[in-house]
Parts: sequence; structure tokens; C-alpha cells
Amino acid sequence: MVTVTSAEPGSPTVPSVARLRGAIEQTAGSVGFIDNAVLLDRYQSNLRDVLQDAPGVLAQSRYGQEMRLSIRGSGIARGYHVRGIELLQDGIPTNLADGSGDFYEIDPMGLRATEIYKGGNALGLGASTLGGAINFVTPTAYTALAPNIVQVSGGSNGSVQTSGQVSRVLGKLDLLANFTASHADGWRAHERGNYGQFNGNLGYRLGPSAETRFYLGIYATNQLLPGTLTLSDALGDPRKAGAGVVAQDQARDMRVQRLANRTSVTLAGVRLDVDSWLIHTDMFHPIFQVLTTEGDTWGVAPRLRSDWQLGGRRNELTLGARLVGGSYAARRFVNVGGAAGAPTLDARQKALNVETYLENRSFVTPQLAVVAGLKALRHERRYTDRSSGASDEARYSGVNPKIGLLWTAREQVQVFANLTRSQDVPDFTDLTQTFGAASRFTPLASQRAWTAEVGTRGAQGPLRWDLTYYRSRVRGEMLQYTVDPTVPASTFNAGRTLHQGIELGATLTLARNLLAANAGDRLELSQLWNWSDFRFQGDPQHGNNAIPGLPRNVLRTALTYARADGFYVTPTLDWVPGGAWVDYANTLKTPSHALLGLKFGAALRDDLSFYLDLRNLTNRRYVADFAPVLDAGAAPASTFYPGIGRSIYAGMRYQF
Repeated sequence: MVTVTSAEPGSPTVPSVARLRGAIEQTAGSVGFIDNAVLLDRYQSNLRDVLQDAPGVLAQSRYGQEMRLSIRGSGIARGYHVRGIELLQDGIPTNLADGSGDFYEIDPMGLRATEIYKGGNALGLGASTLGGAINFVTPTAYTALAPNIVQVSGGSNGSVQTSGQVSRVLGKLDLLANFTASHADGWRAHERGNYGQFNGNLGYRLGPSAETRFYLGIYATNQLLPGTLTLSDALGDPRKAGAGVVAQDQARDMRVQRLANRTSVTLAGVRLDVDSWLIHTDMFHPIFQVLTTEGDTWGVAPRLRSDWQLGGRRNELTLGARLVGGSYAARRFVNVGGAAGAPTLDARQKALNVETYLENRSFVTPQLAVVAGLKALRHERRYTDRSSGASDEARYSGVNPKIGLLWTAREQVQVFANLTRSQDVPDFTDLTQTFGAASRFTPLASQRAWTAEVGTRGAQGPLRWDLTYYRSRVRGEMLQYTVDPTVPASTFNAGRTLHQGIELGATLTLARNLLAANAGDRLELSQLWNWSDFRFQGDPQHGNNAIPGLPRNVLRTALTYARADGFYVTPTLDWVPGGAWVDYANTLKTPSHALLGLKFGAALRDDLSFYLDLRNLTNRRYVADFAPVLDAGAAPASTFYPGIGRSIYAGMRYQF
């Protein structure tokens, strides 16, 4: 939990960080907010470095910027990329039209704030998946920390990262450009990665409460894949590459261009936002075969927000719609040492989504708000195998309601409860499954769930907290298992499953002014605890077994001493006490582990600062992530990603 003391003015399309925080904390449910300015004192190689302190968010590194991202068990069995969470940048989706997505278009060094909406609490953004949504907010010239910022960092495993940002306000016009270039040789063999990420925006003030803003994103990724290992190799020889990876020169190279616009107008207490976007994606991905995908995603999303008095009581209404489509050429070739050989598949994938949603918050009393909402959707997936002439399609529709309460018990203390229905629609990775060397369309049902949650957040004296318990009853959960470490996993619909957990984040100020009266220094203890219990319920094959993928308990403890002059030191402990089930048969767990870290830094002067970030100080060998298998007891599973060993990073920031 981070206290924001932002004074920047913001603008009609992008409010100030303080206003963003104030708005999200009026949600009748579990949410999270990060002021990314406080993360500039650490090495940010991927989004795990952004999200690791957020309660309820499980982010596990695999290699480069690839990781597992899960909220409340979303994508628990997905061995790659993202499932069940909608990723947005500046409130505009970055996922493809079929719902799939990855992390390479989000630059950790180019963010101003991060909003986390868990589960059905993302309805106000139009999302209705089990995991909810994460909105990454980039700075504008109004919200940037300084007109010019230069950052340089690097360290272990050949890591080098440079980032530059320039912003200006020129009358009614404002502009900002941010570029980050990252290189890492990688801790493991065959893990070298190069990333180039550009984000820019241009705003024009149409009037006192009207503005249009254009966003341009250009992203280039060249990432070698180190592959997966057996458990014995992950712990005994973790730096080597997986079997066959080097011979096939496995990699994932991406070229993405994104153009988006938001136009906002506010009149008489009614705000209208109209978002539109176009994303072009070009992927070259040699694995068991060479996979290529090229295509475009487009979308239009109007949203109206109104605040008025109803019977003498305050009432807030959000009404929105989204029309999203995409068309992609998906081809496969024989992998000849990482090059494309003879073609094996020539397919076309088309997706079209039509969605409408509303959310209304009515204050029964000044302290108690009742929230009700509804989302209706219709999604289409069309697949044509031009190699064989076969054509298939699937349609999904649903209505997902929400009801909740938000009670402000006292100033800075809130209690909330809600009940929501979510629906996850299969993406083309689910629908086009690999059997041997062939790919076939495999119809799947959508995943549906009812989630109840109750929680509290606030501050009282030296204590700040965020605590939530949730319980989801899921039907048709889309689960996956690895057939072979070189082949994308198969997906199936489970029967009834249960997801429940506790999400806790707390910070206690132990002491202030230790050096002298009014010295301004402080000592704070922070604790994160995620307890997750995901299991089948009376499954014909798996009984009541736990669903593999995520550890039951994840804890992160940090003790920070900070002075008013900018000096700080923070030892950290990341502890996974029980490991995670690897297989659906529940025969194997990953070992427990505890990782020690240390960060410290200082401001050399008002505009120049530096940091040191030391990780895994005891050089502990551990499993960072894995892809689930059916039965690990039947044969040794080569499915594990080893964690990075002892490493040190340093960085400097100059802003003027």
C-alpha cells in the first residue's frame, strides 16, 4: 500500500494520480492502486517488479519479460502468456480480439500509475472475466514527474536498460514521448532478450472540459527461449537450456504497432469518453514448429458517466459499450534450426465481440452505497483451415450481473461486499489444439463463475491495510495440461471447481523521527499474504484434488528505513512455505523456498538519485514457475522454469 502525495493537475482525458486513486477507492470491492513513481528505486525488468507488492496478484517470472500472471486463479493452468485478465493501457484494451494477450507491450519504465480491478470489480471498465482487469496508466505532460527524465540501469546476467522521457505543454497542446531499450544475456543458456518499447501521446484541449488524446505505441521484441527442465535439473543444473531448444533455436519475436484515441467531454455532470484503437501484430515464433501470426485488432468503446441527485441522494451511473474485432493469418512451418521450412498450416482466425454494460452506485446514506451492474456479451470465433478447406465457428453469449455494498465506517476506513458473475470466452489457442503435428478446431464452452467477496481497507493510526476474502464457484473452468514440453498445452472444460482465498496487504509504521525530533525519518514493516485454495469438486477423474499451478501460500515481508533526504534501505523476504502442486493427480509438489533481498538508495541531489537492488542473496535454487501436467508420477515431467540465482542491479535517474 502506497500513500500518494501527487499535486499534478491532470487533464480531462487523464486525471491526476491523486484523483485516480480517489476514484478507484470508491469501488465496492477489492481493488489495488500503485503510484509507479515509488518503483523507480528498483530494477524493473518485467511486470512482476511492478505487481509483486499488490495483494491478490500472483506474478511469477519465467524468462525475459514472460511470466505467469494470475488473479484469483485466472489462468492457473496456462503455461504461457495471459488468460482471464484483461490488460489495458490508459483504459484502452491491449488484448487481441479473442481475449489473448501478453506483456511485451507494457513498458514498466513508462508507467505513471497502475490500477488493479479484481474479478467483477472491473465491470466499470467493461471487463467481466474471473481475474478482472489491470489498467496501466502512462504519463502525460500534465502528470509526468518532470519535463525530462533519463534512467540507466544494469547488472547481473548482462542486463542493460536505458529509458528516456520528454514532455511539454504548449498552450492547448501537450505531448510526451517515452522510449526504453533493454538487453539481457539471461541467467540461463539460450535466454538472450532485446526489447524496444516506445509510448507517446499527444493531447489537444478542445475546451475547459473537453480534450482529445492520441496514443502511439511501437514495440519490438527478440527473445530466445530457454525452455523447461525436469525438477532434478531445475534444482541441480538450472542454467542449462531445455532439451531440443538450442537445436530448434526456439524464440519469440514480436513487432507490434498500436494507435489509439480517447476523446472526453464533460457537460452538466455527465462525462462521455469515446475510445478507439487499432493494433497490428506480427509474430515469428519457432518452437516445435515455426508459428507465425499476423493481423489487426480494432475496437470502438463509448462510455458515459453521470453523477446526479435522485430523491435527495447521490447517484452515479456508468453506461458503456464495446465493439471489438480482429482478423489474423496463423501459419505454421517445419522448424529447420529456427527457420521456416515446409508449410504445415495456413489458417485464418476471426473474432468479433459485442458488449454492453452498466453499473449504478446509489448512496442510501452518505456513508453507505449500493452498487448494481450488468454486462451482456456476444462473442464470435471463426476459424478457417485453408490447407484443408475446413471451416468452423463458435458463438458465446451471456448476461453477467453484479451487486455490492460499500460502507465508509469512519474516515479512511471502508468495508465492502459484493456478488458477481464472470464469463471467460475461449481464445484461439484454446480452440485450435495441437494433436501430433496437426492443429484442429476443438469446440469448448465458456467458463462461468459466481464470486462472493467481503473485505475492508483503510488506515488507522500507524496501520494501513487491505484485506479481502473471496469464494468463486466455477463451471466449465478452462484448464490445461502439457502434452509435451515443446507443444502448446491442451485445454478442456472442467465440471465444478472451487476458487477461494485471502488477499492481505498491510503496512505498520513502527517508528518516526528516530534520529531527532522532526527529522522526518521513519521505520515501516510491510506484509503481503496471498492464500489460495483452488480445487475440483466431485470430478469424475480428479475427485476433489487441488488444481495445480499456484502455491497455496505466498508471503512477502519488507522492512524499510527511509530518511527525508531520500536515503532508504529495505531488506525483503519472499517465502513460499509449501510449494505448488505440479499435476492434476496431486503426486508432486514444487519445493518450498525463501528468498532474501536488499534494496538501498539515495538522492545525490534534488534531480539525481541512484539505487542498488540485490536479489536472492543466499543463491537459493528454486522453481519459479511451471506448466501443469496430468500425472507427474507416471514419468519425470520436463515442465519447470528455474528461478534466477544471486543477482545485483544498479541504476541512476536524472530528471530536470
